[in-house]
Amino acid sequence: MSASVSTFKTDQPSLQELLDGIDKGSIQLPDFQRGWVWSDDAIRGLLASISLSFPIGAVMTLETGGDVRFKPRPIEGAEPPAGVEPEKLVLDGQQRLTSLYLAVRSPKPVPTKTEKGKKIERHYYIDIAKALDPAVDRVDAIESVPADRVVRTNFNRDIELDLSSREKEYAAGKLPTDTLFDFKAFSDWRNGFQKHHKYAQPVMEQWQKFEEQICQRFTQYKLPVIELKKATPKEAVCQVFEKVNTGGVSLTVFELVTATFAADDFQLRKDWATRRKALEAKELLEVVEPENFLTSLTLLARYEGFKAGGAAVSCKRKDVLDLTLAQYQAHADRIQRGLVDAARFLRRERVYESRNLPYATQLMPLAATLAHLGKRAEDDAVKRKLARWYWCGVFGELYGGSTETRFANDIQDVVAWIEGGDEPRTVRDASFAPTRLLTLQTRRSAAYKGIAALLLRAGSDDFWSGDPIELTTYFDLAIDIHHVFPQKWCKDQELPVRKWNSVINKAPLTARTNRSIGGRAPSEYLGTIDKKLTAKRVDELLATHLIDPALLRADDFDGFIRARASCLLDAIEAATGKPVQGRDSEETVEAFGGPLPRAEESKAE
Repeated sequence: MSASVSTFKTDQPSLQELLDGIDKGSIQLPDFQRGWVWSDDAIRGLLASISLSFPIGAVMTLETGGDVRFKPRPIEGAEPPAGVEPEKLVLDGQQRLTSLYLAVRSPKPVPTKTEKGKKIERHYYIDIAKALDPAVDRVDAIESVPADRVVRTNFNRDIELDLSSREKEYAAGKLPTDTLFDFKAFSDWRNGFQKHHKYAQPVMEQWQKFEEQICQRFTQYKLPVIELKKATPKEAVCQVFEKVNTGGVSLTVFELVTATFAADDFQLRKDWATRRKALEAKELLEVVEPENFLTSLTLLARYEGFKAGGAAVSCKRKDVLDLTLAQYQAHADRIQRGLVDAARFLRRERVYESRNLPYATQLMPLAATLAHLGKRAEDDAVKRKLARWYWCGVFGELYGGSTETRFANDIQDVVAWIEGGDEPRTVRDASFAPTRLLTLQTRRSAAYKGIAALLLRAGSDDFWSGDPIELTTYFDLAIDIHHVFPQKWCKDQELPVRKWNSVINKAPLTARTNRSIGGRAPSEYLGTIDKKLTAKRVDELLATHLIDPALLRADDFDGFIRARASCLLDAIEAATGKPVQGRDSEETVEAFGGPLPRAEESKAE
């Protein structure tokens, strides 16, 4: 067995070497790194740590010239020769290296900010006397002054410190940090300082200690560097970056693909911004993130490649990272149309808002499948199969964890099923237990949202106005899921919260209707509505919510729970095309106080 080959190496170059590399352009940043953001206090703390030879953490770089191609840019403040190509890109340590480069190599004022975020420009100095005084905290020996090198107080009327000339720096005994790595500038400053003080013995001795104990710590400082070799695959770069990066942006799959496409002069972020604006104009699609878009696109590309004799279908992170610019450009418009078609499909299934979308993740295989099917997706038989697959995914609760493998199975299985093959694995895997209804208490559950959609499919005309849900939704009358037996009344009756707060006791109603219900018993609030609409009309409206009017009018809570649970299970069976097992099991009878028969079984009895 061959020995494993390391994808990285470690080194400990001097700070001088790193700063020289930044200056020449051999060390740069990948273009996805955000701008420099460190505060004035953070820079002073960093300089203090180096003056004490304290560790400031490791830097991670990536050797260029491999498969991972990023568009580079110089570190802020550096002006390398035009056209120079970097040998290394900084993945972690950008903030520290930029801070150090600006503070100790650049003669320009450092653009930074206060702790409150106010933008300022500063030059940095080391106070010689304070730096040598063991009683002074070292960070207090690192001073920053405004861009004109004058510190003013009393609303800028009084000058507290003036370092605007070399003579004034010498007099104050404050060494500018931008001379530390410039041999000539440092030597000139040292000579000028000693001459200014007429080569007095105490000053000469003080300087000798300062140079040995402080300045040499900067010039001899070594920084640990972990260098990823050029052979490191994209997935490893992404994973390593996510775990170690402490100052830059989080390197998502989208950021990495953006950076690799930038090497071919394609601005993925700009392209996505245009697409996102178009998608957000459609209801339900504001939840689509750029990573979702790329995953769906990869799924489509890999599936159609597989159909043409290519590799197996997969859309894991590694596959997304391997996406080529040509593949993106060939499939991006199709996936965008697929997402729009997916939103249309969901509205047909009565999912109107993104907050009521059971699984945003299910949009990815749905969009890819619709993109592949094209106009065939509008055939009635195809729509019915797509709906069955969709609801099996929702009520089987199959999209809550790691789902990339299921996505790959979905597009293959669903298309094959439409073309006459076997049922998809998602359909076969789906199951729903009757007692699950009692645990669906909040909108956080996909199945809870799914039942809300099924209630809308059943009609759910508003109790008070009688308007269809499409009309109330269109006019934005604040539709939400509210209790049928009001919460206050249930608490007053000391009914089990597991039942009264479950989805079984909830219905989509307007905020106005919910206010009219208040905390009253059903028999009481229905009586009020009867006077407005007639009892017969109210009973018709209740039926559109899968509610037995007689049980509600009798305030029969237990009977209502069993009857409505049965109706909800009937609706789940109709949507998934699969029977719900255990409707008369011992567990179900114990939980509900009786079995939950199907509607036709109840009529037969």
